Amino acid sequence: MTEDGAKKGTSEDPVWMTTAMLKAYSHPLRRQMIRLFSRRDFLRAADIAAELGVPANSASFHLRALFEAGLIEEAPDKARDRRDRVWTGRNGALNVGGPESPVADDELRLAVVAALVEDHQDLVRRVMAWTPEYVAGRTTEVHASFTQRTIRLTQAEFEEAMASFGKVLDAAGEAHDSSDPDGRYWQLDLIAADDSI
Repeated sequence: MTEDGAKKGTSEDPVWMTTAMLKAYSHPLRRQMIRLFSRRDFLRAADIAAELGVPANSASFHLRALFEAGLIEEAPDKARDRRDRVWTGRNGALNVGGPESPVADDELRLAVVAALVEDHQDLVRRVMAWTPEYVAGRTTEVHASFTQRTIRLTQAEFEEAMASFGKVLDAAGEAHDSSDPDGRYWQLDLIAADDSI
């Protein structure tokens, strides 16, 4: 399972999350903060507090936890003075566990999987709230997509398809003109399941 919370990284440089990363990631506010970093190059606690509607001291506390876990980095070159703390997201996709790097702690493993499912269900709810307007023709602007397709592949072919999909998204992100006012952030959740589960 992969969580791609980094804007600057590519699908070619994934990192297996450490126990500290997984513990930090399992907190819902910290996941919101990671998603915010994928949209903005640099953030201060005050920026996060304003964007997410939380107290600045709470934002600072959770920023430190993300930093100590290695999920964000400090950006002192962007600071106004020595007391100004500026943060940036880390590069690359994050793999949350699997046969190559199993999560040994049962509680932590279940918490992280539950967090991923919760985030995905939130996305599905948002898509389903918007879809009836589009399907009924009351709006023509695309804000979401719901696509289903079944394809027969071996595990190796499936893994190659997923890697190719990641490369296509990386290329699209790199080709985007960040000054285009029509640019929007799109959250993508790709779900795949074979016929054995």
